[in-house]
Amino acid sequence: MNSEKPQDIQQDVRARRAPAPAITLADVQEAGRCIAGHVRRTMLVESAWLSSAAGAEVRLKLESLQVTGSFKARGAVNALLALRKRAPACGEPPLLVTASAGNHGRALAWAAERLGLRVVVFTPRGAPRAKLDAIRRHGADLRAEADTYDDAEHLAKEYAAAQGLVYLSPYSHPDLIAAIGTIATEVFEDFPDVDTFIVPVGGGGLISGIAIAAREVAPGVRIVGVEAEASHPFATSVREGRITEVAVGPTIADGLAGNMDPETITFDIVREHVDELVQVSERDLVDGLRGLVAHEHLIAEGAGVAAVAAVLAGRVALKGRRAAVVVSGSNIDVETLTRLLALDIFQGRSRGD
Repeated sequence: MNSEKPQDIQQDVRARRAPAPAITLADVQEAGRCIAGHVRRTMLVESAWLSSAAGAEVRLKLESLQVTGSFKARGAVNALLALRKRAPACGEPPLLVTASAGNHGRALAWAAERLGLRVVVFTPRGAPRAKLDAIRRHGADLRAEADTYDDAEHLAKEYAAAQGLVYLSPYSHPDLIAAIGTIATEVFEDFPDVDTFIVPVGGGGLISGIAIAAREVAPGVRIVGVEAEASHPFATSVREGRITEVAVGPTIADGLAGNMDPETITFDIVREHVDELVQVSERDLVDGLRGLVAHEHLIAEGAGVAAVAAVLAGRVALKGRRAAVVVSGSNIDVETLTRLLALDIFQGRSRGD
């Protein structure tokens, strides 16, 4: 039996956690050159609907139209290109292990298939079928056997350690974060006057990459992260000054649900570079998803629409500003989308509830 007290374990984890690596704009630019032939340069489109709601100039960065249906393709292919470059010239292709709520697993399976590598993906058994089916279709070894994302991450790390394999975090890896930073450089190329980025936050890889690149291009730019009310480990951890576990509730934003790996590099990056963290309710998420379909004729998953939901619900003060809102993914099951569009799941409640 382990006799260590929880605070002893936490102190030990803090002692082992390496400081965030010095990822730079040069790293982001190099990643951009590496991934250019593999991923899409996604559109940045004006949103008259959200601009009117916010009293600001709002544009949507559509990572929902990215290869594999989410921003994760950028980091996945860059990390695997770097891994393949470091691997021996002969012998079996390296086998690596990851955990995912679905989008990272799909992206990594796609990149592994494209580059001739092999991957084992641990996910919650209840992850959206659209994501699980795609992971299988790309030939990955899918282990959809965990109760929650946190459990999937623990299983993946234990399996990698036991088998002597490489574990690739879905958010805490320099090659992933550098490639994700290309989202910010693309936004600046299309929208040089942008002064605010609004970004969904799950494990922190997306906002870390965007914030690192954006801060070097325009040091005064404002970075706002959006978590779900049902799962907000970053807001809690920043307030506490250390990585803190939170209770995770049910949410349609499955890609944002879960606690941070205690050894993640993203916590320090977020503390240094992110100006504000806000939360959105389930109602906000549903309103954002419905509004995106109705006004922009775009589909997003619950996590993907979080930044849109924050703007629509007035969670971020934007009046007079020029904002880029990241729509991070579109991998939602048809049945779930249909239900959210057709049914008022808040029927009988007032707007003040």
